[in-house]
Amino acid sequence: MTEQGEVRFGDASIHYRVIRSPRRHKTIEITVDEPGAVTIAAPMDTSSERLEATVRRRAKWIVQHDGVAVASPPSRRFVSGESLPYLGRSVRLTVRPTDGDHVAIRFHHWQFDIEVPRRLRGEERHQAIRSAVEAWYRERAALKLPPRVERIGKLLGVRPKAVLIRDQRVRWASCSPDTTLRFNWRALMLPPGLIDYMVAHELAHLRVRPHSVEYWSVVAQAIPDYRNRRERLRMQRQQATV
Repeated sequence: MTEQGEVRFGDASIHYRVIRSPRRHKTIEITVDEPGAVTIAAPMDTSSERLEATVRRRAKWIVQHDGVAVASPPSRRFVSGESLPYLGRSVRLTVRPTDGDHVAIRFHHWQFDIEVPRRLRGEERHQAIRSAVEAWYRERAALKLPPRVERIGKLLGVRPKAVLIRDQRVRWASCSPDTTLRFNWRALMLPPGLIDYMVAHELAHLRVRPHSVEYWSVVAQAIPDYRNRRERLRMQRQQATV
Protein backbone atom coordinates (compact mmCIF):
# COMPACT_ATOMS: atom_id res chain seq x y z
CA MET A 1 0.00 0.00 0.00
CA THR A 2 1.25 3.46 -0.87
CA GLU A 3 2.28 5.54 2.14
CA GLN A 4 0.41 8.83 2.18
CA GLY A 5 -0.05 11.89 4.37
CA GLU A 6 -1.82 15.21 4.61
CA VAL A 7 -0.82 18.62 5.95
CA ARG A 8 -3.02 21.69 6.36
CA PHE A 9 -1.67 25.04 5.16
CA GLY A 10 -4.15 27.83 5.80
CA ASP A 11 -7.38 26.84 4.05
CA ALA A 12 -5.60 24.36 1.79
CA SER A 13 -4.85 20.66 2.21
CA ILE A 14 -1.60 19.24 0.89
CA HIS A 15 -1.89 15.52 0.14
CA TYR A 16 1.37 13.71 -0.46
CA ARG A 17 2.66 10.22 -1.12
CA VAL A 18 5.97 8.84 0.12
CA ILE A 19 8.51 6.81 -1.84
CA ARG A 20 11.21 5.32 0.37
CA SER A 21 14.50 4.27 -1.20
CA PRO A 22 17.47 2.38 0.27
CA ARG A 23 19.71 4.41 -2.05
CA ARG A 24 18.84 7.61 -0.20
CA HIS A 25 20.87 8.13 2.96
CA LYS A 26 20.02 11.61 4.25
CA THR A 27 18.18 13.87 1.81
CA ILE A 28 14.43 14.25 1.43
CA GLU A 29 13.20 15.45 -1.97
CA ILE A 30 9.77 16.97 -2.67
CA THR A 31 8.38 17.14 -6.21
CA VAL A 32 5.10 18.43 -7.65
CA ASP A 33 4.30 16.82 -11.00
CA GLU A 34 0.76 18.07 -11.51
CA PRO A 35 -1.86 19.95 -9.46
CA GLY A 36 -2.31 18.17 -6.15
CA ALA A 37 0.30 15.48 -6.90
CA VAL A 38 3.04 15.85 -4.30
CA THR A 39 5.68 13.14 -3.97
CA ILE A 40 8.30 12.81 -1.23
CA ALA A 41 11.39 10.69 -1.87
CA ALA A 42 13.03 9.77 1.43
CA PRO A 43 15.48 7.34 3.06
CA MET A 44 13.97 4.07 4.29
CA ASP A 45 14.25 4.90 8.00
CA THR A 46 12.79 8.43 7.87
CA SER A 47 10.06 8.86 10.47
CA SER A 48 6.56 9.99 9.51
CA GLU A 49 6.99 12.93 11.89
CA ARG A 50 10.07 14.15 10.04
CA LEU A 51 8.30 13.81 6.69
CA GLU A 52 5.34 15.82 7.93
CA ALA A 53 7.65 18.48 9.37
CA THR A 54 9.43 18.74 6.01
CA VAL A 55 6.13 19.22 4.20
CA ARG A 56 5.08 21.91 6.68
CA ARG A 57 8.39 23.71 6.25
CA ARG A 58 8.05 23.63 2.44
CA ALA A 59 4.28 24.22 2.40
CA LYS A 60 4.47 27.71 0.87
CA TRP A 61 6.72 26.44 -1.93
CA ILE A 62 4.42 23.46 -2.55
CA VAL A 63 1.35 25.69 -2.86
CA GLN A 64 3.20 28.05 -5.22
CA HIS A 65 4.05 25.05 -7.42
CA ASP A 66 0.44 23.81 -7.66
CA GLY A 67 0.81 21.24 -4.92
CA VAL A 68 -2.80 21.84 -3.88
CA ALA A 69 -5.49 20.61 -6.22
CA VAL A 70 -7.65 23.31 -7.78
CA ALA A 71 -11.10 23.47 -6.23
CA SER A 72 -13.82 21.94 -8.38
CA PRO A 73 -16.37 24.27 -9.98
CA PRO A 74 -20.05 24.03 -8.99
CA SER A 75 -21.59 20.65 -9.77
CA ARG A 76 -23.19 20.22 -13.17
CA ARG A 77 -26.97 20.11 -13.40
CA PHE A 78 -27.02 17.65 -16.31
CA VAL A 79 -29.57 19.49 -18.42
CA SER A 80 -29.80 20.05 -22.17
CA GLY A 81 -27.37 22.69 -23.35
CA GLU A 82 -24.62 21.88 -20.86
CA SER A 83 -21.45 20.25 -22.11
CA LEU A 84 -18.81 17.76 -20.98
CA PRO A 85 -15.19 17.53 -22.16
CA TYR A 86 -14.17 14.43 -24.09
CA LEU A 87 -10.72 14.04 -25.65
CA GLY A 88 -10.20 17.77 -25.28
CA ARG A 89 -13.41 18.79 -27.04
CA SER A 90 -16.61 20.22 -25.58
CA VAL A 91 -19.53 17.82 -26.16
CA ARG A 92 -23.04 19.20 -25.77
CA LEU A 93 -25.68 17.33 -23.77
CA THR A 94 -29.23 16.61 -24.91
CA VAL A 95 -31.25 15.25 -21.98
CA ARG A 96 -34.64 13.61 -22.55
CA PRO A 97 -37.17 12.11 -20.11
CA THR A 98 -38.24 8.55 -20.93
CA ASP A 99 -40.41 5.77 -19.50
CA GLY A 100 -37.37 3.54 -19.07
CA ASP A 101 -35.99 2.33 -15.75
CA HIS A 102 -32.36 3.43 -16.08
CA VAL A 103 -30.23 6.25 -17.46
CA ALA A 104 -28.98 5.56 -20.99
CA ILE A 105 -26.15 7.48 -22.69
CA ARG A 106 -25.42 7.52 -26.41
CA PHE A 107 -22.48 9.35 -27.95
CA HIS A 108 -22.70 10.20 -31.63
CA HIS A 109 -21.68 13.07 -33.90
CA TRP A 110 -19.86 14.61 -30.91
CA GLN A 111 -23.01 14.90 -28.85
CA PHE A 112 -24.22 13.12 -25.71
CA ASP A 113 -27.85 11.97 -25.86
CA ILE A 114 -28.94 11.12 -22.33
CA GLU A 115 -32.27 9.43 -21.59
CA VAL A 116 -33.47 9.75 -18.00
CA PRO A 117 -36.43 7.94 -16.36
CA ARG A 118 -39.29 10.38 -15.73
CA ARG A 119 -39.73 9.10 -12.19
CA LEU A 120 -36.34 10.44 -11.11
CA ARG A 121 -36.34 13.83 -9.42
CA GLY A 122 -33.93 16.12 -7.61
CA GLU A 123 -30.81 14.63 -6.09
CA GLU A 124 -31.76 11.08 -7.09
CA ARG A 125 -31.92 12.18 -10.74
CA HIS A 126 -28.62 14.05 -10.50
CA GLN A 127 -26.77 11.12 -8.93
CA ALA A 128 -28.22 8.63 -11.42
CA ILE A 129 -27.02 10.70 -14.37
CA ARG A 130 -23.63 11.35 -12.81
CA SER A 131 -23.12 7.63 -12.14
CA ALA A 132 -24.06 6.80 -15.72
CA VAL A 133 -21.69 9.45 -17.08
CA GLU A 134 -18.83 8.15 -14.92
CA ALA A 135 -19.54 4.58 -16.08
CA TRP A 136 -19.43 5.75 -19.70
CA TYR A 137 -16.05 7.46 -19.23
CA ARG A 138 -14.68 4.45 -17.35
CA GLU A 139 -15.69 2.15 -20.18
CA ARG A 140 -14.07 4.40 -22.78
CA ALA A 141 -10.93 4.74 -20.66
CA ALA A 142 -10.65 0.95 -20.39
CA LEU A 143 -10.82 0.73 -24.19
CA LYS A 144 -8.58 3.64 -25.16
CA LEU A 145 -5.83 3.80 -22.52
CA PRO A 146 -4.31 0.28 -22.74
CA PRO A 147 -3.43 0.64 -26.47
CA ARG A 148 -1.73 3.96 -25.70
CA VAL A 149 0.19 2.34 -22.85
CA GLU A 150 1.31 -0.46 -25.16
CA ARG A 151 2.37 1.92 -27.94
CA ILE A 152 4.34 4.29 -25.71
CA GLY A 153 5.66 1.40 -23.64
CA LYS A 154 7.30 -0.01 -26.77
CA LEU A 155 9.01 3.33 -27.37
CA LEU A 156 10.44 3.26 -23.84
CA GLY A 157 11.10 -0.47 -23.72
CA VAL A 158 8.84 -1.16 -20.73
CA ARG A 159 5.61 -3.03 -20.00
CA PRO A 160 3.49 -2.57 -16.85
CA LYS A 161 2.02 -5.46 -14.90
CA ALA A 162 -1.51 -4.13 -15.38
CA VAL A 163 -3.48 -1.04 -16.40
CA LEU A 164 -6.39 -0.13 -14.11
CA ILE A 165 -9.03 2.59 -14.28
CA ARG A 166 -9.84 4.24 -10.96
CA ASP A 167 -11.66 7.21 -9.43
CA GLN A 168 -8.67 9.23 -8.19
CA ARG A 169 -9.73 12.54 -6.71
CA VAL A 170 -6.31 14.19 -6.77
CA ARG A 171 -4.01 12.42 -9.19
CA TRP A 172 -4.35 11.87 -12.92
CA ALA A 173 -2.43 8.62 -12.70
CA SER A 174 -0.02 6.65 -10.55
CA CYS A 175 2.54 3.86 -10.80
CA SER A 176 2.78 1.35 -7.96
CA PRO A 177 5.96 -0.49 -6.92
CA ASP A 178 4.67 -3.67 -8.61
CA THR A 179 4.50 -1.70 -11.94
CA THR A 180 0.71 -1.52 -12.01
CA LEU A 181 -0.50 1.71 -13.64
CA ARG A 182 -3.67 3.35 -12.36
CA PHE A 183 -5.39 6.03 -14.42
CA ASN A 184 -8.10 8.45 -13.38
CA TRP A 185 -11.16 7.88 -15.59
CA ARG A 186 -11.31 11.67 -16.03
CA ALA A 187 -8.19 11.37 -18.19
CA LEU A 188 -10.52 10.78 -21.16
CA MET A 189 -11.61 14.41 -20.82
CA LEU A 190 -8.11 15.57 -21.79
CA PRO A 191 -6.76 16.23 -25.30
CA PRO A 192 -4.99 13.17 -26.79
CA GLY A 193 -1.59 14.86 -26.57
CA LEU A 194 -1.94 15.32 -22.81
CA ILE A 195 -3.13 11.74 -22.38
CA ASP A 196 0.03 10.57 -24.15
CA TYR A 197 2.17 12.74 -21.85
CA MET A 198 0.41 11.29 -18.80
CA VAL A 199 1.00 7.74 -20.05
CA ALA A 200 4.68 8.44 -20.76
CA HIS A 201 5.04 10.09 -17.34
CA GLU A 202 3.93 6.91 -15.58
CA LEU A 203 5.73 4.46 -17.86
CA ALA A 204 9.02 6.31 -17.35
CA HIS A 205 8.80 5.34 -13.67
CA LEU A 206 9.29 1.72 -14.72
CA ARG A 207 12.82 2.65 -15.77
CA VAL A 208 13.69 5.44 -13.31
CA ARG A 209 11.70 5.76 -10.10
CA PRO A 210 12.52 9.29 -8.80
CA HIS A 211 11.91 12.46 -10.81
CA SER A 212 15.56 12.98 -11.64
CA VAL A 213 17.27 14.38 -14.72
CA GLU A 214 17.61 10.81 -15.96
CA TYR A 215 13.87 10.26 -15.45
CA TRP A 216 12.87 13.29 -17.53
CA SER A 217 15.26 12.22 -20.29
CA VAL A 218 13.29 8.96 -20.47
CA VAL A 219 10.00 10.88 -20.73
CA ALA A 220 11.53 12.97 -23.53
CA GLN A 221 12.20 9.82 -25.56
CA ALA A 222 8.44 9.47 -26.04
CA ILE A 223 7.33 13.09 -25.57
CA PRO A 224 10.07 15.52 -26.72
CA ASP A 225 7.93 18.56 -25.82
CA TYR A 226 7.00 17.19 -22.39
CA ARG A 227 7.66 20.53 -20.65
CA ASN A 228 4.95 22.21 -22.71
CA ARG A 229 2.49 19.38 -22.17
CA ARG A 230 3.25 19.23 -18.45
CA GLU A 231 2.38 22.91 -18.11
CA ARG A 232 -0.82 22.46 -20.12
CA LEU A 233 -1.82 19.55 -17.90
CA ARG A 234 -1.41 21.72 -14.81
CA MET A 235 -4.13 24.00 -16.21
CA GLN A 236 -6.64 21.23 -16.93
CA ARG A 237 -7.66 20.19 -13.42
CA GLN A 238 -10.70 22.43 -13.12
CA GLN A 239 -12.06 21.55 -16.58
CA ALA A 240 -11.93 17.79 -16.01
CA THR A 241 -14.79 17.49 -13.54
CA VAL A 242 -18.26 15.96 -13.53
